[in-house]
This record gives sequence, structure tokens and C-alpha cells, in this order.
Amino acid sequence: MFQKRQLRIIYLVILIIMIVLIYKSFTQHKPNDDDVEQTSGGDAMVKPSAPVYVVVYYEALCPDSKNFVLHQLLPAYERAPELMDIEFVPFGKASWTTNSDGSLEFECQHGPIECEANTIHACVVEAVREPRTRLDMVACMIKNNIMPRDIFYRCAKDHGVEIESIKKCYDSPHGAELLKVHGEATHALRPAVTFIPTVTLDGAQYVQKSILKDLFGNVCQVVSGRGPKPDVCK
Repeated sequence: MFQKRQLRIIYLVILIIMIVLIYKSFTQHKPNDDDVEQTSGGDAMVKPSAPVYVVVYYEALCPDSKNFVLHQLLPAYERAPELMDIEFVPFGKASWTTNSDGSLEFECQHGPIECEANTIHACVVEAVREPRTRLDMVACMIKNNIMPRDIFYRCAKDHGVEIESIKKCYDSPHGAELLKVHGEATHALRPAVTFIPTVTLDGAQYVQKSILKDLFGNVCQVVSGRGPKPDVCK
């Protein structure tokens, strides 16, 4: 009789333990995509913010565009490439007309050479999609675009960029069509462009004078507005 009672107690204890385990399995928190991730060392790691979408509306022979690309954009990207997703719109204060045969004719602020250089830039921007290489190409060419084709060849060789497909682009109607697309994008800006370069951060123009003088600081402000300030901005 005593043994039967012991067995009953044991079975009861086992049953209680099983009920507790089942209850925990249903109530235990399961991590999801919004949770804080853990590093291999066990420290909390907050997911990084999305990069700021930086769009540069510029001209190939514009001194202010050259100054911005070389002294603001390039250094800011080198400092924190993870904070920026850069796109280039080479057109500026140019205009175009469509001829009776359907061909496009452009007038650029700094003359025909700039139209040619802008077209080459448009073809490079389309063809070179690796972010750092694209930025390096634009920076390299804008240093001295007086002879656009020569500088393109030189920069392409220096940065390992395939030449022939880009050459076919700017020597064909496709290059002109690309330039027109950039023109339409430039004309669509609101507020309208009054100064070149114009730079938007996530689609907003903010205070242009501040962006042109301190791109990195303005990018950090945009990122910090989304959440914790990145260490590189501190």
C-alpha cells in the first residue's frame, strides 16, 4: 500500500514538472526582426540605420561642383561610406531642344565642351554601379574636364573601368537620351534649382549653404534624427 502511495506521488510530481515545462515553452519570448541582435561576444548590437540618399545635381565644368565633389563629397564618403548612398545627376543649368529628326541638341552653361563632358558623366554614372568606383570616376574626371574624352580614358584606366561600352554610350543617341533624363530630373526639383551644385538628402534640400560647406555634418544630423547618433558622428 505504501509503495502504491509513493508511486502516485512520483507520478504527480512528474506530471507537475511536465505541465510547468509545457507552460514555459508557450510563454517564452521568441525574438523577431525588431529585437536587438547579439554579437558573437554576447554584447547588444543595434541594427545600423539606412544610409542617407545623397543626390548631387551638378555640371562637369562648374568650379563649385568641382569644389563640392573633391572637398566635401569625397572626404565625407571616405570618412563614413556606410552613412551615404550617392547618386549623380550631371546636367545643371543646361537646356535642350528636340530637332525635327528626333535628335537632341543641348546648350550648357559653360559651352559645348561641358555638354560633351556632362554626356560622358551620364554614361559613366549609368555604367559604373559600384559606389566607390563611381565616386572615384566622377571625382577624377571633374578635376579637369576641359578635354572630356581624354580625361575619361585616363580615369577609366586608373580605376579599372571598362571603356568600350561607355564610349559607345556617349557616341550614340543613348548618351543624349541619358542627359535628357538627368535634365528632366533637375527641372523637376522643388524648390527649383537656382545654384549648382544642388544637393538633396533623402529628397530634401534643407539649407543648401550648410550642406555645401559641411556635407558630413548635415548627413550626421539626418541620421541622428532617426535614432542614436552613430559613433563616427560623435
